[in-house]
Amino acid sequence: MRAKFKKHRLEFKRPSGTSRGVLTTKDSWFLIIEENGKTGLGECSLIEGLSPDNHLEIESLLQTICAALESKTKLPELTQWPAVQMGLESALLGIQNNNQWELFPSEFTRSEAHIPINGLVWMGKPDYMKTQINSLLDRGFDCIKLKIGALDFKQELEVLHYLRKQYDSTTISIRVDANGAFTAEDALDKLQQLERFAIHSIEQPIGVNQWEEMADLCKRSPVPIALDEELISRTDNVERKRMLELIQPQFIILKPSLLGGFKASKEWISHADSLGIDWWVTSALESNVGLNAIAQWTYSLNAKGPQGLGTGSLFTNNIQSPLVITKACLSIDNSISWDLI
Repeated sequence: MRAKFKKHRLEFKRPSGTSRGVLTTKDSWFLIIEENGKTGLGECSLIEGLSPDNHLEIESLLQTICAALESKTKLPELTQWPAVQMGLESALLGIQNNNQWELFPSEFTRSEAHIPINGLVWMGKPDYMKTQINSLLDRGFDCIKLKIGALDFKQELEVLHYLRKQYDSTTISIRVDANGAFTAEDALDKLQQLERFAIHSIEQPIGVNQWEEMADLCKRSPVPIALDEELISRTDNVERKRMLELIQPQFIILKPSLLGGFKASKEWISHADSLGIDWWVTSALESNVGLNAIAQWTYSLNAKGPQGLGTGSLFTNNIQSPLVITKACLSIDNSISWDLI
C-alpha cells in the first residue's frame, strides 16, 4: 500500500459571512491511498475556529497516517480529528469499492436520481442578502437558508420580511442559522419575533454547552430548533444520547467532516431516530471531493426534505467534477469527468 496527501486551499468567489466572521479561503487536504491497482481518495476539510482538528498539526498527523498505512502498523488515535477520520474513511471506501469516486453506489451515482437541496444566503448588508435571495428564487429554489446573527436584528427581520411578503410558507420554506449568536437571555424574544415569518427552523440559536438553557428554548420556542455546533466534539455515545434526551431538539444537523465521518454520523442518526428527532445532512465547505462523498452517503440514507449540499459553487478553484445543480437539486452528470488539480 502507498499513501500520500496534498493540500488544496479553496478560494471563495466573494467573502462569505456568518456570525463567527467572514471567510475568504478554506484549507483541505486530500488523502490518496493506492493498493493493488486500486485508488482511494478522501478529503480532510477544516474550518478554522470550528473544526476540532488542529490546523497547525494536521500535516504531521497525515504523515504519520501515511507511514502507518504503508507499513501496515497501527494507526494513531483519531478521536479528536473528525475531518481526518472523514478523509481516511472515504479513502478506504474507495479502495473497498475499487472506485475512488463512487463510495456508495446507487441510482444517484448512476445519474438516475437527484437530491433536493436548500439555497444558501450568506450574511452581509441587506441589499446584498436580497440580491442572493433573488438569484436563488430565479434558479428555482423553494427552500432558502439565511445566515443571521451578526447584523442589527431589525435589519435581519427586514430581509426576512422582504422574502416572506413575496412568497408564503406553502411556496418557499425558510431556514435560518444563527451559529450560536443569540444570548440565552435574548433568544426567546428573538425567536418570538421570527415566528411571524413562518420559519421552518433555526439552527443553533445560542452557543454550545448551555444544555439547560437550550432545552428550555426547545420547549418554549415558536420556531423549531436544530442543533448544529452542539454536536461537534461529542465523541462519547452515552454523552451524545444524554444530551439529546435532555435538550429534545426538533432537529439535528449532520456534518460528517465535523462529526468524525459517516460511521459517527450514523450513530447520531440512530440516537435521533430513537427519540423522534428529525435530521438532515449538510456539507461543511468541502471541495467537490468531499461533497461528492457526503452527497452519495446522504442519498443512501433516504434523507427527507432539502439537504444542505449546495456549497460546491462557492469557490473559484473547486475541483472539476460531475456534480451539478439543476432546479434546486444536486445530481451527478457522468458525462463530465473529474479533474483533480
